[in-house]
Amino acid sequence: MTRIALIHAVTAAMQPVENSFRTHWNEARRTNLLDDALAPDREQAGRLTPELSERIVLLAKYAVASSADGVLFTCSAFGEAIEQAAASLPKPVLKPNEAMFEAALESGQRIGMLATFAPAVASMEQEFKEMAERRSVSASLETLLVRGAREALVAGDFKKHCGLIANAVGALDSCDAIMLAHFSMGDAAPEARAASRRPILTAPDSAVLKLRSLLTQPSADLT
Repeated sequence: MTRIALIHAVTAAMQPVENSFRTHWNEARRTNLLDDALAPDREQAGRLTPELSERIVLLAKYAVASSADGVLFTCSAFGEAIEQAAASLPKPVLKPNEAMFEAALESGQRIGMLATFAPAVASMEQEFKEMAERRSVSASLETLLVRGAREALVAGDFKKHCGLIANAVGALDSCDAIMLAHFSMGDAAPEARAASRRPILTAPDSAVLKLRSLLTQPSADLT
């Protein structure tokens, strides 16, 4: 049985990715590692510090040492550190949004992104730009921060969290596709799809599908 280590910085990301595995790859065995100090420490630092990066790499190494066949991080604020982890390990290590970005670039040239965690936005926009350049794709990204949604989520008001996200998608209806930036937004996808004329892409669904492809196809390139 394929074993996937899920590494979380917030508890709110755990259920959405579990839902995606149940839908797309229930046969995979999931293990969960949680460091719920990572997100507040990243927010307080205002940047991805060397100390935070080291913690990310150590978590990935622990996961692989615990027999994980693949590692998926679910917090979008640590992209560069996850790249360091991926470069140092023999197993696939995925950033939260790389699969969603790939799907978005296949959906059109004008992409929208809804986000709820401001410290993650700049690095995500840079990752998207770099991926588009590597693929020689001319694509623009319009990002909208959904004010109050993260606070509602932290307070346990999931209905308000999802409602604010659904109410915001209309502002991006001129885009070819709309991404929900964070794993914690995955549960808002049904309401967002009902409120939009555009395809709604989520990080957990895209990531699970990519991992399944990497680890179940004999000819998959794991580099």
